Amino acid sequence: MFHNPSDGPSPAHFPTTRWTLVLQAGDPHAPLAQESLAELCGAYWYPLYAYIRRRGNGPELSKDLTQDFFARALEKGLLAEADPSRGRFRSFLRTVCTHFLANRHDWDHARKRGGGQTILPIDSVDAEGRYALELADNLTPERIFDRSWALTLLGRVLDQLGREYDSAGKAATFEVLRGMLSGDPEVDSYAAVAARLGTSEGAARVAAHRLRRRYGDLLRQEIAATVAEPTEVDDEIKYLFAALDP
Repeated sequence: MFHNPSDGPSPAHFPTTRWTLVLQAGDPHAPLAQESLAELCGAYWYPLYAYIRRRGNGPELSKDLTQDFFARALEKGLLAEADPSRGRFRSFLRTVCTHFLANRHDWDHARKRGGGQTILPIDSVDAEGRYALELADNLTPERIFDRSWALTLLGRVLDQLGREYDSAGKAATFEVLRGMLSGDPEVDSYAAVAARLGTSEGAARVAAHRLRRRYGDLLRQEIAATVAEPTEVDDEIKYLFAALDP
């Protein structure tokens, strides 16, 4: 299981989140709000795909439904359904997707009129490959959505962290240290890390501490982009790590 950071920057240090900008957007053509939502949709399409698949839809239909859902998510009429009192982009997407699926007759009608549009390219092979891994667990559509959301978010954080280390010329160091975040049995001690890095155990401790701290910062930043208030970040972290438990 990934390390759940207990420390990080104080809520006051977080800027207005992308999700807050979306909620506050009064103009359906507001560029910043639309771009922010488009970025979040692009990042988190898979949890919705998995949710739609688990509700009994086939691969191709699930892909079409996911693409059409996000196309509509960029329209102001759909944003109006957001509940600012809850404030979580995750909850908003799942709730509105449920309503969307309940009204598939309207969706079918729109497709026949040529109203469907593809704004989000989805690799069917990749999507089904990831979904096949989920089938090993007997999860409800809601559980598979939350679990997939958490895994997607953690994957984005690790990718960002890896890019930072790569840019600093420390890609090899990251490959060794990342095992301390994921619980890799081959990296179960600072002595093992030091041996693989060719450094002292003390230096390995410092390097691992820096990695964890930066990981925690990036995790909080990623989550802050999906909640309405910075004060919700800690609760969302706890919820998502709980979603990863068996």
